[in-house]
Amino acid sequence: MTFSGIGYDLHRLVEGRKLMIGGIEVPFDKGSQGHSDGDVLSHALCDALLGAASLGDIGTHFPDTDPKWKGVSSLLFLDHARKLLADRRLRIVHIDAIVICERPKLGPHFPAMRAALAKSLGITAEQINLKAKTNEGTGEIGRGEALAAHAIATVRLH
Repeated sequence: MTFSGIGYDLHRLVEGRKLMIGGIEVPFDKGSQGHSDGDVLSHALCDALLGAASLGDIGTHFPDTDPKWKGVSSLLFLDHARKLLADRRLRIVHIDAIVICERPKLGPHFPAMRAALAKSLGITAEQINLKAKTNEGTGEIGRGEALAAHAIATVRLH
């Protein structure tokens, strides 16, 4: 049997923070505001994986009210999600995701993101597809105030 889950996340961009996307630091003058490292892509992927396994959402497993998650790498969330899937005898088949932001350009960073994500998820980089889109200058994303990500995960019972 095959299952799919979708994920979405959005973070405001603020000065004084690193911009973490897909498990790597992307050079930029602003970073994602968040309780953890604010990795919008990893958060969307985590929600997609948890959804595919009917295990709730990222806030259930990693509440922003819990100080132990403050400032941690979101790759830890993905590693935990992978273990929860394994406990249910589910393996990740494929991931597809879109990051939406005006700047910076993300395409050159996709190979490193795919490698970091694949390592945390115990899959190959070829099982991860990443895309970048702009918001055509509209809304808070278009004004450079925020970034967002959508993801879908496909898992299979084995």
